[in-house]
Amino acid sequence: MKVLIVKTSSMGDVIHTFPAVEDARRHRPDVSFDWCVEEAFAGIVGLHPAIGKIHTVAIRRRRKRLFDSDTWREATNLRRALRACRYDLVIDAQGLLKSALVAKQAAAPIAGFDRSSAREPSATWFYDRRYAVPRDLHAIERTRRLFGLALGYQPDLSELGSGIVPPADGLTGVSGKTAVLLHGTSREDKKWPVADWIETARLVVDRQMTPVVTWSNEPEKVVAEAIARAVPQTVLVPKSPLAVIAAIIGRSAFVIGADTGLTHLASAFGLPTVAVFLATEPGLTGPRGPYASTLLAAPGDRVEPGEVMVEAERLMEGQTLGQTSKN
Repeated sequence: MKVLIVKTSSMGDVIHTFPAVEDARRHRPDVSFDWCVEEAFAGIVGLHPAIGKIHTVAIRRRRKRLFDSDTWREATNLRRALRACRYDLVIDAQGLLKSALVAKQAAAPIAGFDRSSAREPSATWFYDRRYAVPRDLHAIERTRRLFGLALGYQPDLSELGSGIVPPADGLTGVSGKTAVLLHGTSREDKKWPVADWIETARLVVDRQMTPVVTWSNEPEKVVAEAIARAVPQTVLVPKSPLAVIAAIIGRSAFVIGADTGLTHLASAFGLPTVAVFLATEPGLTGPRGPYASTLLAAPGDRVEPGEVMVEAERLMEGQTLGQTSKN
């Protein structure tokens, strides 16, 4: 059976889909999976060994140029590519009108959430099979349940695994343990103050580890450079493809991150991961993993760097104990 997954964005949403793929691998070894995703996240999808062909869309890049000839040419090419694959089933794991329209291009039966479960009920107009999944569950569990209903099995929700492994590359010329500090995020109110990142980098150095910072745009570059100036032991990674950043994250001792997609990636790798949430609730979309934890700032309060470091050390100790118990 050949199945196309449609989950185009965001990075966190894409990563939240991996456990459902892992369930399907165990329960339905006869199923092969392809994926349709936003072009920026193709490298993330490629981390999962069960995914075959990756189709890309440019909805974000093209949404303000819907009537350009290039936009229509890309849409036509996508439709041809999807139909040439002759899928037996498409699972729209996003539940949005835009994802349903993409799924429709494959000319195959579409499975998705029912009207009471989808994020945008209008998306269900395009589905051939609709499934009820409670909306008050974490996004990972919702997707796992949807895949189970669509493919005919009951996922074991007592276990959680993403199935992804870091790329082979990583930092060169850096000895000892590293800690990645993921300061960048999409909204100003999600950002931890620069002074707190600097203090966290100092605490990392105090523990004989090397802080690592990355950036993807100019505002993030300013913050990364400020951390590196204040704490010279910090490794400042130049702007790099997602696959390179994934490799650096995957080989770190632990990760501290804001509410951003790369923090979800760290937790999916099974790394000790502390997420600092300042303006958003992590309840239904926060990082999940065997050694992931979220620190949420109370109204009018702040998350202290020392508190974050204590939590990171607790998670690392738990990981060590877990690894020891398996031996």
